[in-house]
Amino acid sequence: MSIIETEATLHEAHRDNHTHRDVNGGWLRPAVFGAMDGLVSNLALMTGVAGGAVSQQTIVITGLAGLAAGAFSMAAGEYTSVASQRELVEAELDIERRELCKHPIDEMEELAALYVARGVEPALAREVAMQLSRDPEQALEIHAREELGIDPDDLPSPMVAAVSSFGAFALGALLPVLPYLLGATALWPAVLLALVGLFACGAVVSKVTARSWWYSGLRQLALGGAAAALTYGIGTLIGAAV
Repeated sequence: MSIIETEATLHEAHRDNHTHRDVNGGWLRPAVFGAMDGLVSNLALMTGVAGGAVSQQTIVITGLAGLAAGAFSMAAGEYTSVASQRELVEAELDIERRELCKHPIDEMEELAALYVARGVEPALAREVAMQLSRDPEQALEIHAREELGIDPDDLPSPMVAAVSSFGAFALGALLPVLPYLLGATALWPAVLLALVGLFACGAVVSKVTARSWWYSGLRQLALGGAAAALTYGIGTLIGAAV
């Protein structure tokens, strides 16, 4: 009895510690990319304009215009790219579905051959393929996974990608503008808040990666700070020239 209890405990421990993060969802990549892009691009845009010794009003208008233009552009781009990818996958699934209807035996043998190539005994591989092929929808799912490397039930949503990208970009791009909207008259509060936001975003991203929070935070801080410094320098040179 103690052995059974020990085994049950081990199985439960394995189950609890063997969960995986969602790596196929359509929201994570556009949300992360959108927030980072909004922070870096709008911070760089505003510092570049500020380097040209323009008025505070011009900097604010530039930041708000960059927020709106970037958010809509990101959303449109994500929707188009994810929709195109989904349409391509669905077209391939239609091809596979037709082949399963027209040539079920050939498709079953093809599936068995895939299992044999992975080390399964030929007789067992054919039996498994035969059982899996009895249900057309299950057969389509198995062929899609084995041949195309996709899950037909877990395709990314264009709308989710677009909304995630829009919201994340807008939120990230708002940080450099926020101090001005709250009454700041100098550039440094905007830069400071944006850099803090970059570090925080990098630290949050580490929750879904294998990197430590401080490494991810410092990496984003360094990249964003470098972009802002370079564009400020370029703005200063152009402002002096014109």
